[in-house]
Amino acid sequence: MSAMSAVPRQLKRAAAVGAVAASAVFVFSAPAFAHVSVEPTGEAAKGGYATVNFKVPNERDNASTTKLEVNFPTDHPLASVMPQPVDGWDVKVTKSKLDKPIEMHGEKIAEAVSKVTWTADDKGIEPGTFQQFPVSLGALPEDADQVVFKALQTYSNDEVVRWIEEPQKGAPEPESPAPVLELAAAADGHGGAASAEKASDDAGSEAGAAEQAAADSSDGLARGLGVAGILVGAAGVAFGLLAGRRRGESAS
Repeated sequence: MSAMSAVPRQLKRAAAVGAVAASAVFVFSAPAFAHVSVEPTGEAAKGGYATVNFKVPNERDNASTTKLEVNFPTDHPLASVMPQPVDGWDVKVTKSKLDKPIEMHGEKIAEAVSKVTWTADDKGIEPGTFQQFPVSLGALPEDADQVVFKALQTYSNDEVVRWIEEPQKGAPEPESPAPVLELAAAADGHGGAASAEKASDDAGSEAGAAEQAAADSSDGLARGLGVAGILVGAAGVAFGLLAGRRRGESAS
């Protein structure tokens, strides 16, 4: 065997090893991009309300996802949680008593949603597909930059994947990261309830100003009509006196 024929074989062997290594990297890194996640529709601002989507991809090619359980935080309980109906899925909202009641719109809230469970009626999320589960929730915490939800994904073969590991800043992404909702700063530095109250106050002030302007306009019109009436009356008196004088002069 010549040296020239040995070189191509070595190149082929190196290429084959590289291809296997690349495919291995892809296989082992792919799950990091296919975990259960949560994203807001629009913006999720501190102290406000938002609609979010829990995105659930199917990572298996021989089973379907038939159930999703999303656990809500207890350190920042959310008093209002309303899932949107999803075709082909039953939804159950579980509430739990709070260790410390929270106040919302001037009322004490002693319990909050602790878990939402979606269960497939039929095939569920089949291989190669994903499903989104929309939820309206709030009020979001004002003193946190994110909200962490822990999720359990159940497959038709009874396998359960626990997406419960909280990602840490500056650290590699965990193998089974929990869905994390990043919060934006409130636009005016206040929570959603305060913003709504301020908007209501502003609307009330504008309505009051418009009502006062209408009242002032009405008063001005009335005063104008009154003055006009006085002028007309004075003109009538003057005309009457002038006509009487002319008749007296004509008679003499």
